[in-house]
Amino acid sequence: MQPADSLGIGGLLRVRLDLAYDGTDFSGWAAQPQRRTVQGVLEEALGRVLRIDPPRLTVAGRTDAGVHARGQVCHVDLSARAWEAAPGRAARSPAEALLRRLAGVLPPDVRVYRVRPAPDGFDARFSAIWRRYGYRVADTPSGVDPLLRRHVLWHDRPLDLDAINLAAAGLLGEHDFAAYCRPRDGATTIRELRTLHWERSADGLATASVEADAFCHNQVRAMVGALLLVGDGRRPVDWPATVLLAGRRDPAVAVVAPHGLTLEAVGYPPDAELAVRARAARNRRVMGESRGHP
Repeated sequence: MQPADSLGIGGLLRVRLDLAYDGTDFSGWAAQPQRRTVQGVLEEALGRVLRIDPPRLTVAGRTDAGVHARGQVCHVDLSARAWEAAPGRAARSPAEALLRRLAGVLPPDVRVYRVRPAPDGFDARFSAIWRRYGYRVADTPSGVDPLLRRHVLWHDRPLDLDAINLAAAGLLGEHDFAAYCRPRDGATTIRELRTLHWERSADGLATASVEADAFCHNQVRAMVGALLLVGDGRRPVDWPATVLLAGRRDPAVAVVAPHGLTLEAVGYPPDAELAVRARAARNRRVMGESRGHP
């Protein structure tokens, strides 16, 4: 447990949770009235096992309805009293006790697989320096393996991954991705796309690995939609970059279905840099601005 002088305002302890979920039956991450969401389910479970009002969670990346996560990260601020009481009479640490108790009450489509006190300055959302997603596509004539249907998109034309990767290279770097994002009031669409690469796995699936400092709404699914048109020959290799430079949504770019998308991992800087990164990330971004990470 963190020492008393590292507790936050009001003696609160910040706790990091690493989790995974199948997004099929969720209306996304963010809590919504009368809808089943990952945030709502997890907050209710925390309140139940700790015997407190459901606490508020802060997440690294809010996923949409139907999107999955294997490496999601969130944090919660708990009173020292609630944290220390987590083991009850069991001879376990608060972290181990909370992990086990959550496993007993969470539904099977959500798992918290690690619990730990967060280092000073940690913010699950603003301290993150990168997020990595995977998007999986089957392009076989027979369609998707029924056992994978909730996590893989079927594209009914064969894909040329060499052409896709040539096109993807034109999207790398820092750009205004307005052409690939659903606009939100007050939100910037400037992002640094670090990785966008497709590979074919041994089972024949075409999988995109996509990494950026952050993503705007629908960005990954829109980029995948554009690249699939290159991969099946309906658009030239330079078309996705041309769309990007136009700076506006192109009706030919389809936002592909959410079920092929999985949040794979979230990266953070060394502990000593967490607070600096969080402060920098809260500022509205402009082109060419340093984000306080390598």
